[in-house]
Amino acid sequence: MKSELVRNWLIKANNDIRVIQNELSLPEEKTVTDGVCFHSQQAIEKFFKAYLISNEVEFPKTHNLEILRELCSTKDENFNKLELFNLSEYAVDVRYGGDFYLPSLKEAKESYKVASKVKEFVLDKLNVKEENLKI
Repeated sequence: MKSELVRNWLIKANNDIRVIQNELSLPEEKTVTDGVCFHSQQAIEKFFKAYLISNEVEFPKTHNLEILRELCSTKDENFNKLELFNLSEYAVDVRYGGDFYLPSLKEAKESYKVASKVKEFVLDKLNVKEENLKI
């Protein structure tokens, strides 16, 4: 790994994945779907930012996954193949009560699938094994 900073971003992203896994291991009626979707968005954001840092690409302060994916694609156009659906919306929208919305369990599971694919993709691009992300 190029730097401790990249490793730290990857560890935090992987911790978001672990939170999702813990939540989805609960009985369905106890699953906090907005939390799963939020952590899915957060994991992807952090995986993208780790990739950008490792490639010395500056990025704005943003939660917008499409912007981050586009920046990643300047170094590797295969990032454009990653489907993100509407996960950027979960960065803020599901966290507050103004526009109350609870994602379905199906949406939560789909968001986890997307985050897992991004995780595998980025770790492969960075040539990082998950066991290297242990503290």
